[in-house]
Amino acid sequence: MVTLRRARPDEAGVLTALVRAAKAHWPYDAAFLAAVRDELTVRPGDLERFVIAERDGVVLGCYGIGGTPPAGELTDLWVAPGVIGTGLGRVLWDHAVASAAGYEYLDIDADPYAEGFYLRMGAERIGESPSGSIPGRVLPRLRVWINGTRRATVRSDDEADRHREEDGGAHHVERGRDTGPAQPPGHP
Repeated sequence: MVTLRRARPDEAGVLTALVRAAKAHWPYDAAFLAAVRDELTVRPGDLERFVIAERDGVVLGCYGIGGTPPAGELTDLWVAPGVIGTGLGRVLWDHAVASAAGYEYLDIDADPYAEGFYLRMGAERIGESPSGSIPGRVLPRLRVWINGTRRATVRSDDEADRHREEDGGAHHVERGRDTGPAQPPGHP
């Protein structure tokens, strides 16, 4: 059974390892991972916004919410590579949205590999955002509306299946301040 709890003050290293392993799950090369290493570091001051999913004392995923109501940001949502595709991403997402009382919406700077996940969860694309690590690189900027405020239309099952195939069934979402290339590798 997976339990959700607030991060403890001594867990920055554990979360950094999770975040870096989750990012490395995708087909990024070593140079890219080195360029985003700082963005993939969880610092002790970040821990107050994190919720952790664990089973038998093993950290399997996490999310973080920041911002000041009414405008929020889903700064992080990570799933360990070994549990991608098991539904843990949805569990974390649902908990994050339910925990965002007081916010009208949460914005998300998504990894291109994770955009399909967010769209299936009900977020909508609202534009692009510059990468915090690589000059000139942009990320999909998404928004989810909270507590009956304007909400995006959730995709039909057929649309979700099509998008799941397009993004490789990804249930892994990325740290809000960095993430992925402007387009997935191989995309013009």
